[in-house]
This record gives sequence, C-alpha cells and structure tokens, in this order.
Amino acid sequence: MSLLSPLRAVIALAILATPVVAEDLPEPTGDPLLVVSGAITNTNVGDTASFDFEMLENLETRTFTTKTIWTDGDQTFTGVQLSDLMELVGAEGDVIKATAINDYAVDIPREDWVDDGPMVAFLNNGETMPVRQKGPLWIVYPFDQNPEYQTEQIYSRAIWQLDRIIVLD
Repeated sequence: MSLLSPLRAVIALAILATPVVAEDLPEPTGDPLLVVSGAITNTNVGDTASFDFEMLENLETRTFTTKTIWTDGDQTFTGVQLSDLMELVGAEGDVIKATAINDYAVDIPREDWVDDGPMVAFLNNGETMPVRQKGPLWIVYPFDQNPEYQTEQIYSRAIWQLDRIIVLD
C-alpha cells in the first residue's frame, strides 16, 4: 500500500466535507428597490441581497388576480413569489420582518412562504406602482383564492411600499 492512497483519501474527504457555497447574486445596476438582510446565505452587496427593478423582473414571476380591501374591483398583480425570493436569498430563519418606506413593519412567518401564497408584487394591472399607489413593491396574498387569506391577521401582512426584509432567526 502506497502512502499516496491514504493521502488521496484524506484530500477526497476534505473536498467532500467542504460546504457548498451558493453563488452570489449579481449586483444591482439600478437603484435598489428591495434589500434583504439577516439570516441569509446568498448575498450581493456586503451581507445583504439587494434587488433593483430589473433583477426582480428577470426572476421567475407569477401573476394572479384578486380583490383587496384597499382597492376597487379585481386587481392583477405580477411579482416574485415570496417563497421563491426567500429560497433565492437562502433564508435560514423562521420569520421575516417586512418594512415599508415609512418604517411600518410586519412579521411574516415561514408558514406563509408557500407555493401559491403571497408575492412581492412590482406590477399592478400591468403597470409599475408609484409610491402614492402603494408601490413600488407590495406583498400581496391571493385573497380570493383562499378564504384563510381573508383575515385581519393576513391583511395586516399585506405590506405596501416595501423596501426591506430582515430574515430573523
């Protein structure tokens, strides 16, 4: 038995034991609309994941139509599913603190980060949302698709003018 074989085994074990690090996100080229921080593993600006409009638009998006208690009639929203966004940034916590431009904040538990659940919407009826119309980002639930989303607790989590998320441990 040569000394090289045990050495190869040690090297192979070292390689296999090395954690796989997620590839960093590209840096935003425009003004960031959303900054995600906290217990995340995938970053692009320091220890945060920052997204400009183009980055959000280029992610896998979803569209649904629903009524809200803040608008008239059916509204069609397009955005990134919250569960997909949390997966992309490598969220490791069980709660996110979503905060608006005016510092209004809500906690959204991991139970809400589900397929066909809430999205971070950046379009309403095919148009970007100015700040005066609850934009530029709004966490919207598909209220009409699930009666469990038609509660005061869920309505309080539908935060508009969203600009930052902290993933809490």
